[in-house]
Amino acid sequence: MFKHHMKGFLTYLLLWILSKKSMTGSEIAKELEKRKGHKPSPGTIYPALKELKEKGFLESDKEKRYSLTKKGEKELKSACYFFCRIFHDMKEMHHCCHGKH
Repeated sequence: MFKHHMKGFLTYLLLWILSKKSMTGSEIAKELEKRKGHKPSPGTIYPALKELKEKGFLESDKEKRYSLTKKGEKELKSACYFFCRIFHDMKEMHHCCHGKH
């Protein structure tokens, strides 16, 4: 998935967030709100979670708490490598975002 293209950061963020701990869709939405400044709609989050689950990257329990599978952990490592290659100059970008030119 990430080796060829990245449809957006949502998939990467979902894998990253769920690598820290299992969460419900609502908890994930709150975490994304902290990062993005606005809460994404269920129509944004749940289709992405469903796709990741269908690909075997996530699993959910009876309380609908999502967590990474071994395959998901492997995909996250691949995604992190891809992300770091693209944004190897993140420190410089960070300075730009905060007005420190």
